Amino acid sequence: MRTVLAVDGGNSKTDIALVAEDGSVLATGRGGAFQPQTTGVGVAIDAIGDTVRAALGPGAATPYADHVAAYVAGADLPVEEEALRAEILSRGYGGEATVGNDTFALLRAGASGPAGVAVVCGAGINAVAVSPSGEVARYPALGRLTGDWGGGLGLGEETLWHAVRAEDGRGPASALAAAVREYFGTRTVEEVSLAIHFGELSYGRLNELVPVLMAVAAQGDGVARSLVARMAEEVVVLAVVAMRRLDLLSVPVEVVLGGGVLTARDPLMSELLERGFAGSAPQAKLIVADVAPIMGAALLGLDALGATEEARARLRTHFHALT
Repeated sequence: MRTVLAVDGGNSKTDIALVAEDGSVLATGRGGAFQPQTTGVGVAIDAIGDTVRAALGPGAATPYADHVAAYVAGADLPVEEEALRAEILSRGYGGEATVGNDTFALLRAGASGPAGVAVVCGAGINAVAVSPSGEVARYPALGRLTGDWGGGLGLGEETLWHAVRAEDGRGPASALAAAVREYFGTRTVEEVSLAIHFGELSYGRLNELVPVLMAVAAQGDGVARSLVARMAEEVVVLAVVAMRRLDLLSVPVEVVLGGGVLTARDPLMSELLERGFAGSAPQAKLIVADVAPIMGAALLGLDALGATEEARARLRTHFHALT
């Protein structure tokens, strides 16, 4: 029986699942971050191999599977997908390999079929749409260079920016200043900024300010609420523009929402998203992903093998039982 090595690689972790063609999950594992844009392609692919060996045991030998289905962060452009795919094949991880952006795995995990829209808002933000005929609309997703705004890290930056200005008088008063001081245990917000500047505090920890922002917004703070509102608008815009490109606005379509910012199901964010989609894409059906994207990667791998619907159902049953 043929097998699939499914990979969901993100900025904070790498998940793998070894799946048989009949949908049985043979092994799973979690390893370190997958960050090809900062560590290089080789180091990123090492994370896959390390995670597989930890899951299967030190005696595990290549090829690990017949087909590798890797849906990962950092595969934002076709040239990046091909570089990652070539590296996977050069290591002998599998006889065949498919590499795509992790938004595709989110879509396959949350939607009832391969078509629909997915918006991921984790540390970063991205979206993809796939039409019933297989056409794809996507974004480069290279941050501010390509017009992106938000995501967990972006919201953290904005929270700190507004907190600093509220504290020193350059901006409107906001409870964000006190909330940031309390969260990091500092006397001033400026101390947080200086700690990041001098390397005493990791820049990535700004992502931790998202729940702080949401809590302050829930208390009615105008500055905080404006940031949450802009984030919701950005999610809607990403999805609606992708849908428009594929002529999906006039038909029922599933929109899968994933990533920590959206799966937290913050009441204000949820209300704003529902209102935004109702106005711009009234036939959209919002689905907050309730299973890990690794299931989506595994389903895409089974698709590549031409597996049966029974196999897909068995796979879904396995992962839904874990939620």
